[in-house]
Amino acid sequence: MPTETVLITGATKGIGLEFAKVFADHRYNLVLVARDATLLVQQAEILQKEYGVEVNTFAGDLSSHATVENLHRYLINEGINIDILINNAGAGGLGLMTELDIKKELECLQLNMISLTYLTRLIAGEMVKRKQGKILNVASTAAFQPTPGMSMYGASKSYVLTFSEAIAEELKGTGVHVSVLCPPSTKTPLTEGLAATGTKIFIKNLMDPEAVAKYGFAGLMKNKTVIIPGFKNKIMAKSVGLLPRKWVTIYIRKMIEQKV
Repeated sequence: MPTETVLITGATKGIGLEFAKVFADHRYNLVLVARDATLLVQQAEILQKEYGVEVNTFAGDLSSHATVENLHRYLINEGINIDILINNAGAGGLGLMTELDIKKELECLQLNMISLTYLTRLIAGEMVKRKQGKILNVASTAAFQPTPGMSMYGASKSYVLTFSEAIAEELKGTGVHVSVLCPPSTKTPLTEGLAATGTKIFIKNLMDPEAVAKYGFAGLMKNKTVIIPGFKNKIMAKSVGLLPRKWVTIYIRKMIEQKV
């Protein structure tokens, strides 16, 4: 069987880098996408040396619509078919909606939703023609309820969850399977940045990105639609729908505002 290729966005750090290691360990060739061109090259060299797989890199800011098109054009020009797409890149701010830098938040929304959707559409269309492929979109446990204090981030992850569930149903019978990974707070560059605010959920009991990636890989290989690492997190996600939504929203706000 020919070696398959996986494309991973946000691939130089955190969950994205751990996904790269997991897939390389399973003998997949890699296309790594991230903003930092220097770090991309460094990580590619390490992965090639350690795992002996082919690693291609594409540097660009996916919060730009044009970058998605340039990435797709690069894949076509290089003759690279993507067998698995991991939409991992994401960002978000902490604070009240009226106090955050709206331009930065709009860039986050573009990255988390629009660029993810655009890249998914481009790659999924080719997968359908080949009658095979897998897509994993990275959301968050924040997707299951409103998140006051991170309202735009949480809303964008809710979009990723419902979008992924919807297209998983649409693509049934095509040979293309869609999964969505919903990890809890995880030790990533995003949470490391937010930890400077002293917010407890970004400092205490963070999940290890390696564990998240391995759990996501296992779920993807089993064609699970919604993948939630950790029994406690599964219970919490399911219980949200059983409680009055206003209570949940107030509770989540208290969690997000709690300091260490």
